[in-house]
Amino acid sequence: MYEPIFALFCERVKESIQAGTFAKLTLAKTMGDTEIKNIYFRLVLNEDNTFSISLTSRYKTEEIESIHTLDEALLVLGSYIKKPFLTALLFTTDNDVTFKVNKKNAGSIIEQPPTFKNASPVMLEMIEKGIV
Repeated sequence: MYEPIFALFCERVKESIQAGTFAKLTLAKTMGDTEIKNIYFRLVLNEDNTFSISLTSRYKTEEIESIHTLDEALLVLGSYIKKPFLTALLFTTDNDVTFKVNKKNAGSIIEQPPTFKNASPVMLEMIEKGIV
């Protein structure tokens, strides 16, 4: 089962935000031809100097954005694993962390050198304001 590995992946997401290294997160690689194409996970700075997560779900014909707490956003992402997404990609300034689930329902995490040299602009603003 992939759930324990996905839980580890979610911890890595939280750690990257706490450490100020978060750059980007996306779900990709769907099973078959689906209406939904990908989901983007972005940090949003609130007026009260807290942060939320914007989830942008990109479909064939439209995009839908929803705002969540960090824990809610991770639950939403988890609900899309295997239904239909097989891959979640976390980009941090330390490394790229890829969560994959295979046909046998086994999860894995692969780390690679970072794609991004800088954290997301909102992450940088959160660091500057002492939010993280």
